Amino acid sequence: MGSPFYSFLKQNNIVYLKIFLILLIMGCIPDRTTNLCSNQLIATPATPTHLNVTSSLETLSLDGYFSFNNNNHAAKDFGNTYQFLPLAVLYPKSVSDISSTVKLIFNMGSASELTVAARGHGHSLQGQAQAHRGVVIDMESLKGSQMQVHTGEQPYVDVSGGELWINILHETLKLGLAPKSWTDYLHLTVGGTLSYAGISGQAFRHGPQINNVYQLQVVTGKGEVITCSKSKNPDLFYGVLGGLGQFGIITQARISLEPAPKMVKWIRVLYLDFSSFSKDQEYLIASENSFDYIEGFVILNRTGLLNNWRSSFNPKDPMQASQFNSDGKTLYCLEMAKYFNPDVTNVIDQVRYSQKRTMYFVLLR
Repeated sequence: MGSPFYSFLKQNNIVYLKIFLILLIMGCIPDRTTNLCSNQLIATPATPTHLNVTSSLETLSLDGYFSFNNNNHAAKDFGNTYQFLPLAVLYPKSVSDISSTVKLIFNMGSASELTVAARGHGHSLQGQAQAHRGVVIDMESLKGSQMQVHTGEQPYVDVSGGELWINILHETLKLGLAPKSWTDYLHLTVGGTLSYAGISGQAFRHGPQINNVYQLQVVTGKGEVITCSKSKNPDLFYGVLGGLGQFGIITQARISLEPAPKMVKWIRVLYLDFSSFSKDQEYLIASENSFDYIEGFVILNRTGLLNNWRSSFNPKDPMQASQFNSDGKTLYCLEMAKYFNPDVTNVIDQVRYSQKRTMYFVLLR
């Protein structure tokens, strides 16, 4: 299911170092008396200063503003495991706001121990978007240039790092286009998912979202605003993509697009046996002329399964997520989709025949 992702990693040596750093970061468990290891951009110069941090931040000339009170929301994330209250939350209205803030903190030197974290829609885990007594940057407040959709042989869209994927979908569909790779939940920011990977049922065909980016604008740990791509500043480009925010803050991205299908055929198959489930998933991914979307997941056999086929839990009770108790047995589900346009009848007939043959084989296994 992740083969394109690993193929991508093998083609870029810089990512091997990044993987090591990520493992090191994720293995560092913070406590409530220290900063969050290296989960944020950290000021590194060795020049100590004795400036009052709050007053220093207040001296910045910004298009947006800082909030120094009532910032409890920035001390929470989707994992609900750690809660670190920041000193301030920046609500930027421009890339310059982010650059000026990071540059000021960098120039304070390591003696300030001030950290910076970019926060999108708050779906990070392990306190990744928190900054203990530091500065959290609310990326959804970033108002970059208006979303620009470019058509042609290789269509793309230029978007702010704080833009939600659901808004990108609505805007690109107006021109009959859509991003190639998604996440299952679209109310997430571009910078947030590109800092992780962005994986869903299309990843086996197009790779994760980080495989479908042409260019980035990044604010580095020194506060520099740098444009990077595969050919321009490639080390920064590959470091930031999937880099968990350790190599810079994504403020703009150029996302690859493709023609959007007009219709979709959606199929689900339930399994009681995990081995059969995983073998069929591998078979479908490897098959030619198969599906455009293939994803597997675990569901609970509760009453009204057809109307409650995805399980959810209260984020205030994370222990509930680990309790796979059900009224019956635990089930495994393959979810598949095939995209097509209704005006291409001969292609549809071929697709239907191919799908029937493939699914018939799967159900016989």
